Amino acid sequence: MDLHALRQFRVVARLEHLSRAAEELHVAQPSLSRTIARLEGELGAPLFDRAGRLRLNDAGRAFLRHVERALGELEAGRRAVADVAEHGPGTVRLASETFLTLTAPLAAFKEAHPAVEVTLHQMPAERMARALRAREVDLCVASQPVPAEGLEAVRLLDEPVWVVTPLGHPLADRASVSVPELAGEPFVSTRTGHWQRRLLDRLFAAEGLNAPRIVCEGDEPSATAILIAAGLGIGLIPDMARRSAARAPVAWIAVEAPACRRVLTLLHRADDRPGGAARLMRATLTGWDWSSGPVV
Repeated sequence: MDLHALRQFRVVARLEHLSRAAEELHVAQPSLSRTIARLEGELGAPLFDRAGRLRLNDAGRAFLRHVERALGELEAGRRAVADVAEHGPGTVRLASETFLTLTAPLAAFKEAHPAVEVTLHQMPAERMARALRAREVDLCVASQPVPAEGLEAVRLLDEPVWVVTPLGHPLADRASVSVPELAGEPFVSTRTGHWQRRLLDRLFAAEGLNAPRIVCEGDEPSATAILIAAGLGIGLIPDMARRSAARAPVAWIAVEAPACRRVLTLLHRADDRPGGAARLMRATLTGWDWSSGPVV
């Protein structure tokens, strides 16, 4: 049982799909299948159910927890040695649902610490806890709740979320609007799982309404206002976007629901002793004035 096999197993377990895992790992699928089969032979038990679609079974889930912990500790050890040996200024790995939120503090960080290498990972919130525990990333910035077991969270920003409409829309001149008044409207939103979509679904469910009518969905929320301005529909956009240097011509309307807010949170492992680069990034993000200044 070698590290190469464990790393490959982790990817297959995450994707539960051999061909996609082989593509991500840049290996041939038959070779990957043999690696997984050898691993199962060494363990004396199958790790996946193969009736139809490949699925991680109970044994596989139990093994995955130990694999993630082992690989994470090895990566932490490698980084600790690099810190002790003072091999350069270090690297910090940061994950977020969207990078538009982070552009200003990242620019300030790079100006203050130009030699630090910053690697960015875009991922949904539900993957963040696992990525942190597996030490695949050092820090995560989430806009929705993340399971906190084994993690520490620092609130960075609590801001209102507005409903945004095209200019000339019947609601455009309103100061505020209730959630039931939005029922039936065409929505431009992000894909299922992103915080804006989850917030929209929660607001409608809290009022006992049918699911919102989504006419356009995408992966990058920064495009939402542009699509709304083009007349495709309405949408939810956080207050921070009102300070964007390239703000789209749209109407901003308050939503009459206390839960219509975004809470931006910085997450890291509770038992982590971060390297110098991660400490610097953490200090930059927690010390940043998130409520003022334009968003670049």
